[in-house]
Amino acid sequence: MATYVTNKTEVITATGDRTFVVGQVADIAKSISESGPVLYPDLRDPLGKRSIVIEHNGTDVSKGWQVYYAYPADRTDDCLVTQIQKTHTFTDCEGRTLTVEQLMPPTDVRPIVENKTTLLIDLRGTMNPITP
Repeated sequence: MATYVTNKTEVITATGDRTFVVGQVADIAKSISESGPVLYPDLRDPLGKRSIVIEHNGTDVSKGWQVYYAYPADRTDDCLVTQIQKTHTFTDCEGRTLTVEQLMPPTDVRPIVENKTTLLIDLRGTMNPITP
């Protein structure tokens, strides 16, 4: 009916947000410093295949952000990791202990610091390099 009333022949479907707002960089950097990287369940798929880990390195809260997939770089996405509480280490599906740097670098997500204050995760699938 809406198509008829507005005389439009095209249906447009919104695919949702393309960025995920994590929060204030100072707060997140402090939390990571005290409790380790932040593991987010998949922002697009309920199976967890694209769960991500957000890490921060350095003293400048507007720089040094990195994102990894929540599985080892030498395994597939079927081998999700679990964070060892309040550390920068993880265990994988085989019981191995891994550092955050041993997780898979992403191909379709990246961190963005907006106005030097807010951390966003870009979900648009761009291949832009991450600049820590």
